Amino acid sequence: MNNLDNDFCYSFPAVRGVQAGRPFYIATCPLRIIPKIFIYDEEEVPPELRAQRTLNKTRIPEMSRYLVDNPDDYVFSALTASVGNEVSFIEQDGAPNIGTLKVSMNASILINDGQHRRAAIEEAIKHKPELGQDNIAIVFYIDEGLHRSQQMFADLNQHAIRPSSSLSTLYDDRDPGARVAKYLANTAKPFIGFTEMEKSSIPIKSNKIFALSAIKHATRALLQKGPKDAISEEEKQSALRFWNDINDNMLEWKLVQDKKLAVSEFRQEYLTAHGIALQAIANVGSLLIQCPEKEQHAKLRLLQKIDWRRSNPEWVKRAMMHGKLSKASSNIFLTALEIKRQLGLKLHEDDLLKEQDLLAS
Repeated sequence: MNNLDNDFCYSFPAVRGVQAGRPFYIATCPLRIIPKIFIYDEEEVPPELRAQRTLNKTRIPEMSRYLVDNPDDYVFSALTASVGNEVSFIEQDGAPNIGTLKVSMNASILINDGQHRRAAIEEAIKHKPELGQDNIAIVFYIDEGLHRSQQMFADLNQHAIRPSSSLSTLYDDRDPGARVAKYLANTAKPFIGFTEMEKSSIPIKSNKIFALSAIKHATRALLQKGPKDAISEEEKQSALRFWNDINDNMLEWKLVQDKKLAVSEFRQEYLTAHGIALQAIANVGSLLIQCPEKEQHAKLRLLQKIDWRRSNPEWVKRAMMHGKLSKASSNIFLTALEIKRQLGLKLHEDDLLKEQDLLAS
């Protein structure tokens, strides 16, 4: 610790702690100050001379928009930073580990974790200056050089695991698609009791059939919605009717619901027990729901005549890669096109040419 009496300083209310014999400090800082005092390594510096990843600028607009769009309801986790020895901790009387952290304005403060959050904060304040009055938590460590900072970055990130898409969908009430997916999981015939809410991949021994994230993506495709597009109550009810109508014409789904076909056998034998079929059916459905109701129901009844077994040669060449089902966009396209063909829907010349190229490759 240096004596900073003759230095200009930043002062942060802070709590002092110890990890692995080293002191660290948890402080709060106004958002408006973040861009001014926190630096990150320039992108042109070689990775072996940096202490973090390069800034992925494509992530910044979405993170910034999140702050701007939710000023009364956002959450940003703490930044982690290394600061030079030009710091002083002044204890509060009667509270030895609570006080004020003083950091010299000449000190180098390097972000170990959170450089994208820092850039998003800077961008958001430009659009909504009042955000600058809010605070964010910062964990300060004393800088011990490049090697230690690189090790800190590795340690902070090696155990970081993104939540599954299904779990994110379950907990996300901002995303209109997520809200509709949760509604359908509890009200649509094919999904009630058969939706995996936490995992995006269904375990082999599970009694679930569809991942919540698959319902979300398929319903977005059905309604032709982007990730952030609003979904009206009328559209939500249209999606519910569609999936219920599909259920009425999916013989294997009904066998499973009536406990006449085991879920494990269904998943092993039939394409319609997997996300690729749900997505392909939704792509076809985006055309069907625009048809008159009588024509729509007539087309849907033809689903009963389709051979949905995974061993069907059409699905082998369209829905599989290297012997395994694939959710690649090309496989979804090929599967959806064959469903359209089976339902007697009009096929566009461009789609037929694309089909020819994909099957040839």
